Amino acid sequence: MQETTPLIEFDAVEKVYGEGEAAVHALDGVDLKIQAGEFVAIMGPSGSGKSTAMNMIGCLDTPTAGHYRFAGIDVGALSRDQRALLRRNYLGFVFQGFNLLSRTSALENVELPLIYRGMPTKQRRLLAMRALQRVGLAQRENHTPSQLSGGQQQRVAIARAIVSDPAVVVADEPTGNLDTKTSREIMDLLVSLNRDQGITVIMVTHEADMAAYAGRIIRFVDGRIDPTVSQEAAQ
Repeated sequence: MQETTPLIEFDAVEKVYGEGEAAVHALDGVDLKIQAGEFVAIMGPSGSGKSTAMNMIGCLDTPTAGHYRFAGIDVGALSRDQRALLRRNYLGFVFQGFNLLSRTSALENVELPLIYRGMPTKQRRLLAMRALQRVGLAQRENHTPSQLSGGQQQRVAIARAIVSDPAVVVADEPTGNLDTKTSREIMDLLVSLNRDQGITVIMVTHEADMAAYAGRIIRFVDGRIDPTVSQEAAQ
């Protein structure tokens, strides 16, 4: 049986910052495969390489050596503009700090990625409302972030991430600013988007109980993947 092409693949990826004695090997020959439809949690202490790996997955950085392939395409061989198009068309991002525009309504925040695409107002408004409905905020479209709870703000951020129907949602500590109950609600939402919509979710977290929601846990240590910890999560 022929193996399907991974959606995301690192092949001996290295990332070096600086030169000579000051050189820092953020990634040191990493091999990694993530299939379409997976929910993967990435863990590791500060300086382990997990943030560098996420920046690379998000097409914000390129390898010093080795290859990063997205759906079989060598991202390192793309121009900056081509990588920006890949990000715009295939990736959605969720951050710990929500990153919403403070004086802008929930609906307008969700519309932003579609504005960058040049989509007509009527069409993008329809898609933004649909995305808010998917995250359970259909009645909050006119609220600004200051009128929403932390959990609701993160739901708006997730709606913004999925409004363009991305193949992958990259979530960087998505529950880091939330209480335990709200964190679980956000994780349940990410699980449902992964399970019901088929969106691949790649999440960085330092919380083991949040990582347990994922189908697989990958732990970085000193720029490499720790084979003793990277495993199927108990769901």
